[in-house]
Amino acid sequence: MKKKMGLFTAALTVPMVLAACGDGGNEAAGGENGGGEGNNAGDNAGNNGGGSGAPDSVTIGTASQGGTYYIYGGGLASLLEQEMDITSNVEVTGGPVHNMQLVSGGELDIGMVTTGPAYEGYTGSGEWTEGNEIDDVRVVFPMYDTPFHWWSLEGSGVESIEDMAGERVGVGPAGGTSGTYLPMIHDLLELDTENVQAGASDMTSQQMDGQLDTIGFAAGIPISAVSEVETQEDITFFGIDGDMRDQVLEEYPFFDEYTIPADTYTTMDEDLETIAQFNFGIVHEDMDEDFVYEFVKAYHENNEMLQNTHSAAEEAVPDAILNNTDVPVHPGAVRYYEEEGIDIPEDLQG
Repeated sequence: MKKKMGLFTAALTVPMVLAACGDGGNEAAGGENGGGEGNNAGDNAGNNGGGSGAPDSVTIGTASQGGTYYIYGGGLASLLEQEMDITSNVEVTGGPVHNMQLVSGGELDIGMVTTGPAYEGYTGSGEWTEGNEIDDVRVVFPMYDTPFHWWSLEGSGVESIEDMAGERVGVGPAGGTSGTYLPMIHDLLELDTENVQAGASDMTSQQMDGQLDTIGFAAGIPISAVSEVETQEDITFFGIDGDMRDQVLEEYPFFDEYTIPADTYTTMDEDLETIAQFNFGIVHEDMDEDFVYEFVKAYHENNEMLQNTHSAAEEAVPDAILNNTDVPVHPGAVRYYEEEGIDIPEDLQG
């Protein structure tokens, strides 16, 4: 178990990135079993390679609007176009669980996942897999930590995890990291919450309309949708620590301890103890090796561009690939990291 401390500054977005997000305005949650209904993911998927060379265009799976994946996906699209002359379609999806399924099914070329869905999908141990191993996806690059945190409207009477007992709580979209694991955490802690599954933007709109007092979410910080709320409402942030955190870490070992730094949000004036999962980019095992090599190389050599998209990218250093201990790394990525003097364990060379 690792103890991590966030190092983020304010998030930045640029018009070029938002333009790269294409028609992602139709927000979709995606079911826990993933089939892709309710969104456009996979409609324009590029060539998955299989030895036939680099694709001319790719489809990038993100998550709901208002979350960090959606913004980060725009940054990846800009990177691919500027550095490799490859066009991208950035798609709203249900998040990591959905992305694992869609990459495996060839409906996405590039997806983003957190360690929990990656482990549970690859091993077939998650309930959402119905025992089926998703063993044809490969990790290609590291991203950043995804801390779990909650916030409530001031005056709601909810100021801690314990105060949520019996309350109606927004938890994120089905198929996303928070939508998958927050209900499990709430159940483990016997909070008896009524969990509302929706995307980040939808939940914060409900909160500002008085329909939700409390929201829990997991994304790279700062989360743009949360920053928008705190400009209009007084909110209280809280995380999870002490015995409750220990209980979660024991039950779900793919979580880590994490500290969200003070000033991550304008109204957050002290460090916040909580839990987190790390994020990675994934492709299908058949994706062209040379394309993956060039993509990963461009990804790390242009980290400043990604940081201008979202400050969470400052964690996307080459050594962070070693945070992956469960899913094989694509051969094209292995080649790049070994050139950089980073030894990928033999059992993770895929």
